[in-house]
Amino acid sequence: MTALDAYLHGRRERIDAALADYFPLDPPHPHRLIEAVRYTLLGGGKRIRPILLLAACEAVGGDVARALPYACAIEMIHSYSLIHDDLPAMDDDALRRGRPTSHMVFGEGLAILAGDALLTEAFHLLARSAEQNPEPQRALRAMREIADAAGAHGMVGGQAADIAAQGVEPDLALVEFIHVRKTGALLLAAVRAGALIGGADDAALKSLTRYGECLGLAFQIADDILDAEAPPSLTGKTGGRDGLLHKATFPAALGLPAAKQRARELREQALDAVSACDARAEPLRDLVRFVVGRACES
Repeated sequence: MTALDAYLHGRRERIDAALADYFPLDPPHPHRLIEAVRYTLLGGGKRIRPILLLAACEAVGGDVARALPYACAIEMIHSYSLIHDDLPAMDDDALRRGRPTSHMVFGEGLAILAGDALLTEAFHLLARSAEQNPEPQRALRAMREIADAAGAHGMVGGQAADIAAQGVEPDLALVEFIHVRKTGALLLAAVRAGALIGGADDAALKSLTRYGECLGLAFQIADDILDAEAPPSLTGKTGGRDGLLHKATFPAALGLPAAKQRARELREQALDAVSACDARAEPLRDLVRFVVGRACES
């Protein structure tokens, strides 16, 4: 097991335990909505967004325990987006993380409600955490970062642009517009929120912001490449869906070799952004190498 493997494993265990505590099942009174929430929320996944948040907090010398609720909230938001993204009205996907998607198991109505519950509970958790934070202004700023990234100017707006672009001949400007919002915004918010909760000064926040921008775009390019090339056994998703839906992706706009080169360039830019940081930022460096390497170095 590499140092990164050990780090990811330890962080995932801590995040998973906290998420399970936020949505407990009461065995004598099983609640179908909570079962649907837990099915997606606790159904595996790399936990890249919450781990990034904790790693950014660590990189500036912050308290991981204080950042953990924010990490869990951002994973709740990500999980809600996956449930809604898989619905027949959106991507109509039957497979996620190697299992049937939420609406295939619980029906469309309950899947929608599970996503709604996750989004609402995420902001309940953020508000409660802000009330308890000894630096409420920083906590509120981190909360706003996450809200902005999740809403119409971020993830939701990017998803709307993605739908509008289906069937349109993609160019690089259109693809970047979609990806920066649909995927990049929440990854950047994870980095910035973690840095804010960790007490980052302006210089550190600027460096980590640039890192998050590069990583966020590289992550989606890698995801596009994996959709085009990797088998479902590796991705846990139905392969080739982007092509079938005529989505605006980097491989569609640039071709696979150029898309891979762009991802590698973004990796180097992300690493350069945190080159002045000390050893506490090593997990951030390892994470961007991992994100790009899984698609471009195989």
